[in-house]
Amino acid sequence: MTTLPRLTGGNNKLLPSSSLTSILVRLLLLFALDASAIWFLIQVIESEAYFLAAGVAVITLFVNVVILYNDAYPIRWMLIGLVLMALFAVYPIIFTIYVAFTNFGDGHLLSQELAIAQISKERYLPEGGSAYTWTAFRADDGEFALWLQGEDTAGLLAKPGAAITAVLPGEAGVAELDKDGIPTSIEGYERLNRLTVVRYINDLGEILFGDGDQIVRVRTMDEAAELQQRYVYDAARDIFVDQETGDEYTAVDGTFMAPGGKELRPGFQANVGLENFRRFFISPALRGPLLRIISWNFAFAILSVVLTFAMGLGIAIIYNDPDFPGRKIIQSFLLIPYTIPSLITILIWRGMLNPDVGVINRAIETLTGFSPPWFTDQWWAKAGVLLVNLWLGYPYFMLICSGALQAIPADIYSAAKVDGANAWQQFRRITLPLLLVAVGPLLVASFTFNFNNFNIIFLFIQGGPPIAGAATRAGHTDILISYVYNLAFAGGRGADYGLASAITIVIFLIVASITLFQFRYTKMWEEVGENV
Repeated sequence: MTTLPRLTGGNNKLLPSSSLTSILVRLLLLFALDASAIWFLIQVIESEAYFLAAGVAVITLFVNVVILYNDAYPIRWMLIGLVLMALFAVYPIIFTIYVAFTNFGDGHLLSQELAIAQISKERYLPEGGSAYTWTAFRADDGEFALWLQGEDTAGLLAKPGAAITAVLPGEAGVAELDKDGIPTSIEGYERLNRLTVVRYINDLGEILFGDGDQIVRVRTMDEAAELQQRYVYDAARDIFVDQETGDEYTAVDGTFMAPGGKELRPGFQANVGLENFRRFFISPALRGPLLRIISWNFAFAILSVVLTFAMGLGIAIIYNDPDFPGRKIIQSFLLIPYTIPSLITILIWRGMLNPDVGVINRAIETLTGFSPPWFTDQWWAKAGVLLVNLWLGYPYFMLICSGALQAIPADIYSAAKVDGANAWQQFRRITLPLLLVAVGPLLVASFTFNFNNFNIIFLFIQGGPPIAGAATRAGHTDILISYVYNLAFAGGRGADYGLASAITIVIFLIVASITLFQFRYTKMWEEVGENV
């Protein structure tokens, strides 16, 4: 077999000794990957997504090192998984942390340079400026021309980059005028009717017709005017000056703002430090419902774990007896909620609990004369959420507990019976402690999942009923994650990704602290280590 010589001496650091074909194929694939990455980086940098560009560049460099260096050979077997983990797990986490310290959101999506360019496009009609009615003409190459008519002017021909001039029929390719004083045609151009103009109105609005001091721009379907740039940027002072009023707008946390509080839009991305965290903890608008939401969040997660575990364990104990008739068939039916997507199940339960036409409510009303207000009363709403979550969660713990119960030696129960232990004592002293060794970590995982269980809250009741008097959109069944969604995306003020990211970090720290405490307090890690 033909082999290449070692490229870095005895240590063989770069490209292992291998067949020529293998090395060429590897280099060819790496070249294709690098070319694709460079093309993608160019597109991303042009879009000014520098953070994403940095992430892709680091990942590409890592792939090159792993492929080219022999010492990194063991990592190649995990390379695809590591790249996917970096793209879909590590990068979003790092980006979320970055965004939490910025004002990133609707109105602040652009860089400062793009925001300045956008604001500079604003035009106004100065005092003494002329306004005209207009008729559009379009050439085959897509160029437009305007025929302008004013109160004191018979007709003016305006083209981009050319002086606006008064033209008589027969001059500059202008044909005879119709009864409205508009040319029937202009040489090289096609006259556009009003219906056709609608297709090009956005393009026409961006074009500056004329040259020098006289610039005309289309304002509406009926008017074009001699507009001037309204906001002029002073780079030395980093301010905008309003040419119409003389006001000065200074950049403050990503927004150009006048002393009176008036703002220019759009804003731009800027670092705001801990402002998003301060808003979350200190702002009166957010602080009002926050304590209620956090309290309910903990109660919901704890009650969901306790109820689903208790019901799952109870069913597992009942059907743990091998002599129970038809237990396998019954257990199969009890697993049905686990096999149906939660999205469908939640919506079905929402329909069944409908106060007016829901089958469950109609049955309760028939028996008791009372229809529970699941969606309007805060306590019934919370009970409804827990009920639906119980239906979704008990099959999981039934499966886990069934397996764990079968792993407990029967001799222990026989010895307990000899010692005179009753059924409750056997459960409390033997079954439950041994069971928690196996399912304890899963209880912690279930608590973590339910602490951020957005689907059940949003799909079933959307966090309602609303908290009366709350300054922000908040409901009695909202948990932190649904409250974050309302603040950042559903509050009617546009998306506020910076605030959402800050609250997400707070939620992560809360859940991580609780999880570490639970593992530490219950000594689950130590027990697992001893079993291993």
